[in-house]
Amino acid sequence: MDLQLNNKVIPVTGGAKGIGEGIALLLAKEGAIPVIIGRKAADNQKVVDAIIAAGGKAWQVEAELTDPASSERAVNAILGQYGRIDGLVNNAGVNDGVNLENGSYEAFMASLHKNLVHYYLMAHYALPALKKSKGAIVNISSKTAETGQGGTSAYAASNGGRNALTREWAVELLPYGIRVNAIIVAECYTPLYDTWIKSLPNPEEKLASIVQKIPLGNRMTTAEEIANTTAFLLSERSSHTTGQLIHVDGGYVHLDRSL
Repeated sequence: MDLQLNNKVIPVTGGAKGIGEGIALLLAKEGAIPVIIGRKAADNQKVVDAIIAAGGKAWQVEAELTDPASSERAVNAILGQYGRIDGLVNNAGVNDGVNLENGSYEAFMASLHKNLVHYYLMAHYALPALKKSKGAIVNISSKTAETGQGGTSAYAASNGGRNALTREWAVELLPYGIRVNAIIVAECYTPLYDTWIKSLPNPEEKLASIVQKIPLGNRMTTAEEIANTTAFLLSERSSHTTGQLIHVDGGYVHLDRSL
């Protein structure tokens, strides 16, 4: 299926690693021009170089998204380079373990800036360009907003916010033909996930117990599977889909785990 993404300029926050990298690589394969936004230019450039080596197009912007002004600078840089924005993938964030019992106001607010505030700011600053292109927004979110996890109040709250903003923006942006959807991720093996697993006692045993609870195939979701759905939601092939929280999780959240 031709997703009709050829030469579409699509920023991907956190596009240098993990799920974001998978999205950037897939978008380039579909002919789009992913713009990787991340805090380390060298990491961003590695993905850009890989895309170009494979015959695709990409660009990158170094930005520390915990700084509110960086979102505006990133959007302006993209508009200066290409003159347009045809879609937006909000993805950057980290499950940083800011909990209720031992957390603090400062840590909680810092986590919201890592995981939620820049979702709003990127969409806010990109909106005039998205109105012109009738581009779509995809927010990457997490099961923690729906299932809880324990020990991660700020991250769970951020993902609840991501889900709520998805529905709110879908309503607010109806007059402009801008579609907004979210992908809910459960268990997807990324570098950050690997770091978390290895921080636990008996990491191999813990990983095996998690995988056994994923109903479809008893395996982790891949970054490419998240990317495939992201590309579809950005494309006109999903032209009547908006305000949806789509779980790409092997049935982890909704199916009976006794399966």
